[in-house]
Amino acid sequence: MNTLNNENTHSQCAKMFNHLQSGKTINPLPALNKYDCFRLGAPIYDLKQIGFSIDKRMITAKNGKKYAEYSMRVN
Repeated sequence: MNTLNNENTHSQCAKMFNHLQSGKTINPLPALNKYDCFRLGAPIYDLKQIGFSIDKRMITAKNGKKYAEYSMRVN
């Protein structure tokens, strides 16, 4: 399911793409703070559907909770 059906979603995807393309990683907290993105998985899914290679690494926080951290393979 492609969620790139409105301008706001497209803009979030572009911001995530630029962030990842610069060689940085992103996880849910910075996505929320920097880009007002509550569902990081949605723009990541859309970028993958377009054809970008995005890796996911699961992180375990000190409190035992797990979250995903994403990075892009930059050529």
